[in-house]
Amino acid sequence: MSLSEKITELVQPAVEKAGFFLENVHLVSPGKHRIITCIVDGQTPLNLDQVTSVSREISELLDVADFMDDSPFTLEVTSPGVDHPLTLARHWQKNLNRLVKVVKLDGSVVNGRITSIEEPHVLLIEDIKGKPKEHTVQFSDIKRATIEIEFNRKGDL
Repeated sequence: MSLSEKITELVQPAVEKAGFFLENVHLVSPGKHRIITCIVDGQTPLNLDQVTSVSREISELLDVADFMDDSPFTLEVTSPGVDHPLTLARHWQKNLNRLVKVVKLDGSVVNGRITSIEEPHVLLIEDIKGKPKEHTVQFSDIKRATIEIEFNRKGDL
């Protein structure tokens, strides 16, 4: 079992007990110093107090873990960025009503607003010159999906 997998196995129960999801653990070892990055998410975007709290929990666990030996490490706890792909149903649900770019397995691209998520597909509404066009995209047809940044979203002004 790799060190990343051991860390995941150790900290995931604590992260879930705090009400969050452990998305991923990245480990970089430049020389003798390790950088451990834990990507943590929630049903809603995490605020600074939540990140601090879960970071403290993870740090306490790593400080006493026997598999960490005496090598120094830096712990970074962060939430997924906007470029983090939507891969799970909860990612889609959390981003309901947001604009998304979907690259399908066949290479075609669909841009639209997430209006509903109903396994095994998602419903997107694309605005083409003021006329809405509806797209039903099967999750099994998605190669990659990411949130598109909107600076002046209509209705938010």
